[in-house]
Amino acid sequence: MSAKAISEATGKSLLVKHLSIVSDVFAKPRYVAVNEQTNLDRLSEEHPWLAAEKLVVKPDQLIKRRGKLGLIQVNSELLAVRDWIAHRRGKEFQVGKAHGKLRNFIIEPFVAHAPEEEYYLAILSHRHGDTILFTTEGGVDVGDVDSKASRLEVAVDQRPTLADIKTALLKNVPPANQSILGDFILGIYTFYVELYFTYLEINPLVVTNGKVHVLDLAAKLDATADFLAHSKWGKIDFPPPFGRDALPEEAFIADLDAKSGASLKLTVLNAKGRIWTMVAGGGASVIYADTICDLGGSSELANYGEYSGAPTEHQTYEYAKTILALMTKEHHPEGKVLIIGGGIANFTNVAATFGGIVQALKEYKVPIIEHNITIYVRRGGPNYQEGLRVMRETGQELGIPIHVYGPETHMTAVVAYALKYKTSPAPAPPTTTTANFLLPGGISGNETPEIKSRSSSSTNLSKEESPFFSKMGTLVGKTLGLINGDGVHPRDYVLFSKTTKSMIWGMQPKAVQEMLDFDFVCSRREPSVACMVYPFVGNHKQKFYWGHKEVLLPVYKNLSEGMKNHPDVDVVINFASMRSAYDSTLEVMAFPQIRTIAIIAEGIPENLTRHMNKVADEKGVSIIGPATVGGIKPGCFKIGNTGGMLDNILSSKLFRPGSVAYVSRSGGMSNELNNIISRASNGVYEGIAIGGDRYPGTTFIDHMRRYQLDPEIKMIVLLGEVGGVEEYEICEAIRSGKISKPVVAWCIGTCASMFSSEVQFGHAGACANAERETSVEKNRALREAGAVVPRSFDELGDNIRDVYQSLVASGAIVPGPDLPPPPVPMDYAWARELGLIRKPASFMTSICDERGQELLYAGIPISEILREDMGVGGVLSLLWFQRRLPPYAGKFLEMCLIVTADHGPAVSGAHNTIVTARAGKDLVSSLCSGLLTIGDRFGGALDDAARMFGQAYDSGQSPMDFVNETKKRGQTIMGIGHRVKSINNPDMRIVLLHDYVKKNFPASPILDYAFEVEKITTKKKPNLILNVDGFIACSFLDLFRSSGCFTREEADEYVEIGILNGIFVLGRSMGFIGHYLDQRRLKQGLYRHPWDDISYVMPESSFSGKADGI
Repeated sequence: MSAKAISEATGKSLLVKHLSIVSDVFAKPRYVAVNEQTNLDRLSEEHPWLAAEKLVVKPDQLIKRRGKLGLIQVNSELLAVRDWIAHRRGKEFQVGKAHGKLRNFIIEPFVAHAPEEEYYLAILSHRHGDTILFTTEGGVDVGDVDSKASRLEVAVDQRPTLADIKTALLKNVPPANQSILGDFILGIYTFYVELYFTYLEINPLVVTNGKVHVLDLAAKLDATADFLAHSKWGKIDFPPPFGRDALPEEAFIADLDAKSGASLKLTVLNAKGRIWTMVAGGGASVIYADTICDLGGSSELANYGEYSGAPTEHQTYEYAKTILALMTKEHHPEGKVLIIGGGIANFTNVAATFGGIVQALKEYKVPIIEHNITIYVRRGGPNYQEGLRVMRETGQELGIPIHVYGPETHMTAVVAYALKYKTSPAPAPPTTTTANFLLPGGISGNETPEIKSRSSSSTNLSKEESPFFSKMGTLVGKTLGLINGDGVHPRDYVLFSKTTKSMIWGMQPKAVQEMLDFDFVCSRREPSVACMVYPFVGNHKQKFYWGHKEVLLPVYKNLSEGMKNHPDVDVVINFASMRSAYDSTLEVMAFPQIRTIAIIAEGIPENLTRHMNKVADEKGVSIIGPATVGGIKPGCFKIGNTGGMLDNILSSKLFRPGSVAYVSRSGGMSNELNNIISRASNGVYEGIAIGGDRYPGTTFIDHMRRYQLDPEIKMIVLLGEVGGVEEYEICEAIRSGKISKPVVAWCIGTCASMFSSEVQFGHAGACANAERETSVEKNRALREAGAVVPRSFDELGDNIRDVYQSLVASGAIVPGPDLPPPPVPMDYAWARELGLIRKPASFMTSICDERGQELLYAGIPISEILREDMGVGGVLSLLWFQRRLPPYAGKFLEMCLIVTADHGPAVSGAHNTIVTARAGKDLVSSLCSGLLTIGDRFGGALDDAARMFGQAYDSGQSPMDFVNETKKRGQTIMGIGHRVKSINNPDMRIVLLHDYVKKNFPASPILDYAFEVEKITTKKKPNLILNVDGFIACSFLDLFRSSGCFTREEADEYVEIGILNGIFVLGRSMGFIGHYLDQRRLKQGLYRHPWDDISYVMPESSFSGKADGI
């Protein structure tokens, strides 16, 4: 959603901060915001002026016409204001159909003035600019502003002058106030534009004593402009409409949405309702809500929301968990229904998103059963077969009634099943798997269905009911008469052809491959993608598949190089983010060769979009989007991910042209339209999703004019929606005969009028600001103009079939046979994801998994590791030993790392590290130089010490026999001996570790055995003590054997694979890094060993012999 309402207090705070240009005439608002936590008794302490002036108080909760409703108190003392608030705060009131509690209020100074000093001012944005409305009659009785206000139209990128304002708006204002109001309006318009307002109303605007006072204000901001205006806005709270409290669950989903590239929306309409929805897609979510309301479920509809844009499994889990938590708060005597619906996805992996839903269902199994919840599922798109199978099996496993349907079932049919208006049919036979569509013979049964009359149905239109049938002869005649185009060149109506070449802005290899697969299956001679442009990499080539062959497509760093090398490109598909799509699109339009640009990003600020559209109009460029999946012309060209994967391309017959063209706002619903039209007719000729933002680059009428001119198109389908007035242009075109081809139309969002409070649907433009913008009014107008308008979306396919069959019967359409397209191999990665193939893995791992939403160490989420404060020792226990060790073991691991971290610069490892660092090498090279010295002579004796002491102890040898036998074999006892420390100068590291082991280990027999050996060896030499290596080795053997965490076999295996030496390596790495950093910090130069510390021993006898022979 882009245009979001703000509170009056927020609007006035922005005025105070940023309307400084007219400070000489503007009385800056003073106000105090009061909420439920405000202490009314302390108001005058914090705001002394309240006690000194007459005041006005009113609720600040987006309530319209507060004066008419008696929700305002004027000219009152502070005590009366406090009492007025106290009697209303927290109490429930009814405003229209909405019931809600008054929680927030605003207190302001009372401005004494005469009625004739009240004015009305409003600024509102529309596609082509801004309209300033002004009337000399303001206040509660302002009446019908549209009919009596003066207007000043300000075109996009234009600014009004003071003369413009006075001429257009202020003719009837007393001369004394004209300059004051002119300056104010000029300043407020600048403020409006620069702070990205989309609507601003001031009523009344009072001019008294030479000052302008803003008494009452209502406003909306373009929320998508936050990244541009945040420094001016600060932190903005967008309150919910009156009658709907902001719930923490809604805030949680909003936060999840803000952190995600996907779209996640949730509005709770009736927390006690029994009908809950979880719908994929902005357009689909509206249609499901429409259908529920059409079937009488509006009073029980609990929520509106959507999840779309390929959310991750974890995001879908969080979304589903939130819905289920809300559903299971209260019982309903009739039980509850959850409808998990959606259209046919373009690129979302249905099975992956269902994985998150299944996880939430399993977690809520008991509450779902207790609350008698029945679940209905309908979905299509990539990997939908696997997703539906998993959902079906989940219901059986959990004992929960889950009814599952695929794209063979009409999208909203499950609503009728859920509300018991229709009996759920028996499960359909499993649909052919995705793979079979892509192999030779896999499209059997996909021919154009035989045209036949439907059985009698309540949805069947009679000739008397439909204006279309009454004009059938005329319409068919006009349709057939357009074949020659009457002098119209195809360039005027053809955006894409079989030779169209495009450029992709952004690194989107998956979308490019889908386009190439579509090209191949459509039997194009060459790929439709000529190149890609991505500013963040150098020029290179990217590998793709063209059928079975591999091909290379160039990737350029800048647009100019791509345009120069590919002069035949006339379409750009812009995948840039919302922050950069505007700049990149303007850059694209600087090249005259470009005729069409598709902008995928959602959420480009509206001021930028309008400027972009203006430039496109001036240059004759057609923009599809923003906020679109694109469009498709079967057999010719498709934009990015439009039409989904190849299985859907084939099942919807998009590899060859049909006779029906459609235009829709919703990208998600475009794929559903492909499915509906292919089942009701000979298929789609062209389909465009103009985008869900408020100001799409091209509108419905732009594309319908093209369709009217194209002789291959015989009928048109329109899927409009609530909000905006573009559909009325189509009504006028039909009435005037400019569009004479049959039109089947439906505007979604008919449910909006049934809600007690305003609901912003999934698309930014889907919000009615007047009765004329409602779907009900639009559908009525389209029907009266002559379009075929069904009674609900459920009947759309039936009406398309009716019109199509009539055109076939009249000869306007002659269905032809389908020819099978060439088979396209399935991508290896997708085949693996579908479980169709298997391949031995190149690597195996059992300690870490980074593939999910959260990193796992030995199966434990990283968040849990941090939450439980497992520390480094706990992490090592997971990564090295694949299990949680007792806390004392983790602590001992950390102590070992501490005592082995360093032993001064003289030891070989530290010495090598220092020398390498002083040679100017990097950290990794210096560290490796030190680590390479570790071995039997330096630090690497832990494993051998463990083996020697362990074997001796296990064999039952006495310590004396062990010492004598190793001496006879000429072996050194690993772990015994120290260069500096001795029995008389003990190593404090050993003392501290020994004390910890004795206090915390269950047993330490091998360590005790080693100390008995030490008693014998120190009798020979006092420095033959048990050193750190030997101590750690013996202690770990005891830990392995006595902790209860390892079997004896596992303990022996860990010693054999070298895990104990790993402790010394890890610990000493810390010291080596410290020495490297120390040398760099001290800026030490290249090290050269001094001569006097080297004994030069040359072969003198050989040298002297040569001398004697001379």
